[in-house]
Amino acid sequence: MSSRRARRARERALQTVSGVALLAAVAASLAVGGRLGVAPVRAGEPAQVAVPPSASTLVCPGPLVLPGGSGRGDAGFDPVPVPPQARVEVLSVAGPGAGDVAVTGLDAASVVTSLPAGGGSTGLDAADTTTAVRAAPAQDAPLVAAAAAVRVTDGDLRGSAAVSCTAPGVEQWLVGGSTTPGATTSLLLVNAGLTAAQVEVRVLGAAGPVDLASDLVVVAPGDRSVVDLTGAAPGQPALVVHVASTGGQVAAYLQDARLDGFTPAGVELVGASAAPATRQRVPGVSAGPDEADSAVLRLLATERSTTATVTVLGEEGPVDVPGLDRVPLTAGTVVDVPLTGLPEGERTVVVDAGAPVVAAAESARTGEPGELDDAPRVERAWSPSTPGADGVVALPAGMRARLVVGAVAAGDAAGEGVGTALLRVLDAQGEALLESTVSVDAGTTGAWDLSALSDEDLSDLAAGVQLVDAVGAELAWSVLVQREQADGTLVSVLVPVPAPAQEPTVAVVEDPRVALRG
Repeated sequence: MSSRRARRARERALQTVSGVALLAAVAASLAVGGRLGVAPVRAGEPAQVAVPPSASTLVCPGPLVLPGGSGRGDAGFDPVPVPPQARVEVLSVAGPGAGDVAVTGLDAASVVTSLPAGGGSTGLDAADTTTAVRAAPAQDAPLVAAAAAVRVTDGDLRGSAAVSCTAPGVEQWLVGGSTTPGATTSLLLVNAGLTAAQVEVRVLGAAGPVDLASDLVVVAPGDRSVVDLTGAAPGQPALVVHVASTGGQVAAYLQDARLDGFTPAGVELVGASAAPATRQRVPGVSAGPDEADSAVLRLLATERSTTATVTVLGEEGPVDVPGLDRVPLTAGTVVDVPLTGLPEGERTVVVDAGAPVVAAAESARTGEPGELDDAPRVERAWSPSTPGADGVVALPAGMRARLVVGAVAAGDAAGEGVGTALLRVLDAQGEALLESTVSVDAGTTGAWDLSALSDEDLSDLAAGVQLVDAVGAELAWSVLVQREQADGTLVSVLVPVPAPAQEPTVAVVEDPRVALRG
């Protein structure tokens, strides 16, 4: 045996003896103490580690789904005699988060226009395109907002359809629409990412869940899929749609259009409501001067049956509406609650329930009959529930804007307190034209035309509205955008795009057990 082999043999023998000695020591310890104790693991204090700010993406709904010409008797009759006027307005708020912004098609490489770092705004025609807004961070996360606004002055889709563009997600609740005769609802699923999204669609109606021929929709990357709910779930007077995606993320919207016979009765784009919760706040519910104007609150208990209490907050405090003290809700069943007798003006609706619910409200405005109509034309606007106060709204060009802010006390919605926030009216550069403190007594709703906020009319200069630094009673807000025309007022409700968390951090805890691993 060579000297090297002899040395290795001695080492193996020594290791074997050492191992036997160690086992003997352990056995002796067990004999004395009964068992081998484990030293307690003491974690260190958590360290807050800053996470670099991330980019923001907003996805708009794309063009309106136009009706076909079948079933109208005259094959030459065009249900959309005037082309829709569609625009997307984009606003980047000036500040430490204002990086470069690219406005693209659904393919990120197809840049339509852009904004340099530092803040700014732009608008573009969007009659035939689906738009995404991709904002890079700077020192902080970017604060951007976008609004898609479509105006149709005549025909079956006569009305204003406007909505704040939303960030894509994996789960969304859409509260609105119906599929009874004269009503059409389409589900718009938009994928601006690089990965195909498998989207599970659940439709719930007044009689509970609706059976669909297929509840799975695959949306290719850089594509939009349209699901005709009128055909898939016919005869439903009230809809709530839940979408959940895997693979890629999507932005989801509803297009809700109605006819009263041959008379247009409104079109609207419906964005997602706040996630299910035991309290929901719905700002911007309005009633016009006509006695025929109406408002309806739509509710769904998402997990289990419960009872809801509804409080309507007006300018002077709670508004007495019969039947709102106890609203029974069966899980999975959509309920419409008429808000009858509301006087002219804007309201905030608060829903408190014993189990999670989703909510939105529809406001209807009655206009004048058209030349060939046998009934007055109607305009409709959906107000989704909103999750919080801090955020920004991009304003559509050519529409009068009215800020609506409701203050909701903790516990009793109409309890004591004051909600306060800083209002910033933003110009085309994303800078503040006006800064003013807004204070609203808890249990009330305040409303202000942008044109009346200062001695100078800001309507033509304002590109957006921002609320920040909210304290006190919870504030729920939205912007009512309106345009007058000969046959009545066109109206939509825009909810704020939430502000990103600035300087996000994660808690990191040292695991002392790591040191024991070889």
